[in-house]
Amino acid sequence: MPIFLDRHEMHGSTAADVAAAHLKDLEIQDQYGVRYLTYWFDEPRGSTFCLVDAPDIEAARKVHELAHGQVAGEFIEVDLSAVEAFLGRIADPSGQRHQDRPVMDAAHRAIMFTDIVDSTGMTARLGDARAVEMVRTHDSIVRRSLRETGGREVKHTGDGLMASFSDVDSAANCARAVQRAIDAFNRESSETLRVRIGIHAGEPVEDSNDLFGSTVQRAARLCKAAAPSAIFISEEVRGALSSDTDVRPLGRKALKGFPEPVALYEVIWS
Repeated sequence: MPIFLDRHEMHGSTAADVAAAHLKDLEIQDQYGVRYLTYWFDEPRGSTFCLVDAPDIEAARKVHELAHGQVAGEFIEVDLSAVEAFLGRIADPSGQRHQDRPVMDAAHRAIMFTDIVDSTGMTARLGDARAVEMVRTHDSIVRRSLRETGGREVKHTGDGLMASFSDVDSAANCARAVQRAIDAFNRESSETLRVRIGIHAGEPVEDSNDLFGSTVQRAARLCKAAAPSAIFISEEVRGALSSDTDVRPLGRKALKGFPEPVALYEVIWS
């Protein structure tokens, strides 16, 4: 059966309220051939996301309607491996399935892209074997930084990586660690490796049919817009960062695929 992720507007609800609604779904789901796998609740934003294995959207919607009346406004079909990569889990956390221990996990994520500058030119200059070594160096540095900051690799893009973070501070810390490690590598290497990084943040179900669709798109565009060795972030990320993060405003710039210019900021890492 297909897997869906739905989105509810639940302003004013508490974590206990959402946990109770989830339990009510579980009580009647078998009658409709539906299996609610888990949920995420973001109290400050008033949004709840449910992951459900169902024959179709109507069956999933029917369970919500009969169990507690909190019917989702949006549904998208998703791949379980992608959900796990972005959100970190595809089931209720152990020991947090009951109302007395509600799930305390928002689905809002920061998405980071890295991109090796002029990878094609690097291959032409160095040859395939040496260029592959440089890509592996990039991969090793980024993956080590992800482990240290709690990020999750979503996929390899060929000349970069896409990663997901539970909060924007972790994403910014990872990006700074990457640039500092690459700078240290360059001081000891005969060949310079330069990487650009872009970070945006958002929710998994937005204005498209893809998981984190517009968030991923904007993070990728920020990365492409970034200068070599720079970290570009969106206004949404800047607004959520800790006050001690050193950030430089860059003004509003046009990004491909977006109708209006967007505010850009650069995270200072050196």
